[in-house]
Amino acid sequence: MQISTDYLVIGSGLAGLSFALKVADTGSVTILTKTKLDITNTSFAQGGIAAVISQPDNFASHINDTLVAGAGLCDRAVVEKVIEIAPHLIHDLLQWGTQFDTAQNGDFDLAREGGHSEFRVLHHKDKTGYEIQRALCEQVRKHPNIRIIEDCFAIDIITQHHLGKLVKRHLTDIECYGAYALDTQNDTIITILAKITMLASGGAGHIYSNTTNPAVATGDGIAMVYRAKGILDNMEFVQFHPTALYNPKEKPAFLITEAMRGAGGILKDISGNEFMHKYDERGSLAPRDIVARAIDSEMKIHGSEFVYLDCRHFSEELLHGHFPTIYEKCLSIGIDISKQMIPVTPAAHYFCGGVKVDLHGKTNIQNLYAAGEVSCTGLHGANRLASNSLLEAIAYADFSAKSATQILPTVAFAQHIPDWDDKGTTQPEEMILITQNVKEVQQILSNYVGIVRSEVRLKRAFNRLWTIYMETEELYKQSKLSPRLCELRNLIQVGYLVIKAANARKKSIGLHYMAAYE
Repeated sequence: MQISTDYLVIGSGLAGLSFALKVADTGSVTILTKTKLDITNTSFAQGGIAAVISQPDNFASHINDTLVAGAGLCDRAVVEKVIEIAPHLIHDLLQWGTQFDTAQNGDFDLAREGGHSEFRVLHHKDKTGYEIQRALCEQVRKHPNIRIIEDCFAIDIITQHHLGKLVKRHLTDIECYGAYALDTQNDTIITILAKITMLASGGAGHIYSNTTNPAVATGDGIAMVYRAKGILDNMEFVQFHPTALYNPKEKPAFLITEAMRGAGGILKDISGNEFMHKYDERGSLAPRDIVARAIDSEMKIHGSEFVYLDCRHFSEELLHGHFPTIYEKCLSIGIDISKQMIPVTPAAHYFCGGVKVDLHGKTNIQNLYAAGEVSCTGLHGANRLASNSLLEAIAYADFSAKSATQILPTVAFAQHIPDWDDKGTTQPEEMILITQNVKEVQQILSNYVGIVRSEVRLKRAFNRLWTIYMETEELYKQSKLSPRLCELRNLIQVGYLVIKAANARKKSIGLHYMAAYE
């Protein structure tokens, strides 16, 4: 089965949906989403979106905070462009129906988070991403030019390779013609031909055992571009959120937003002692990489599996007005945060690296754009500043949309693209082989390529991963496709890219921390 569309959008978070809305008046749009339209990393984002919208804040301050957090690896031109367009993008969100919290005087109720020098984070209680997702889903569902295909797993980007031509990495003439996708409801593979493809498939948190990401975050977009010979960058920089709720029975881990520390929450060790000032003069408001390593250190010192976040001094109005979701969640597992401290532990949260794009959102593959967590824009450098991720997603959707609508009239549909060939394949006899290998990949990355790394650990991780890679590739060639098999393959490839990048960067910087192995 083949379908054609002017614009193919892979992913339905903020980046994908805002891109779709901005191009939909110029052509047909097909949104491909792995499960349901509203199950995305965006919908899980609690804290908010950073933007300079009031005094005494200013662009220079936000730019500087971003550069400092990025440890010198940010692209300054990108940082300036994104931050200076932010107020305009907030206006877009408001026009689409997003509701941000306001104070009694009608001004936005701005929060401050770790690494920010001013109050500049717009939010909707403690479920900002959910509110943004709600508003955008409503808009795309009613646009006549947008078609939504749910429960459809993108397998591979279509390039000249599928026409029997040789494709090599770093060449400038690779072209994207659309994508192959598995309709998981009908168990059929669709060939989607597109003039322009936007990759907005999110991150890869599930290469680790403990993550705040939803189950769909398995690095599919990154792996697809790698297989298509696209260029990736900064894959070693994986951000671990310092404060996920410690609840071993629950996956994904429930996020305790950074805004709680911004509002005055204090990190304490297992004995109830404050410890962050031993590591950074900013205390609990230090950037995430510093806080995550500090917590990791304290857990090792005390032999504990968590530390505490103390919010018992918060007013009732603050707890219930700003953090109702967190309050109710903790209460559901027997923790009254007005009286008890919250047990927290770091969890894989955000990829600062990914598919390399230019200032217009273009990848090195012609007619393929990328935005959101799947991309590497240069905004985050070695460490993402809190609440800059939603901003980056909508900013690069905007940049990409402006570029894509300009080139659309010059692009034609590819001809003679073959349908997916799965002749000779059979259903896997034992799904346990796939399930067990997924667990092993996650354990390897968690144990050897986590918050603290070393050359010995990275070498061991590569050797262990190689064995699973060989097993999986053999299984892939023999088997009918399933989402779990494709996810396993993608997790392995993303894990390899993280290890490779970490090995190449010997010195510690930002989120990449190398320790001598004794």
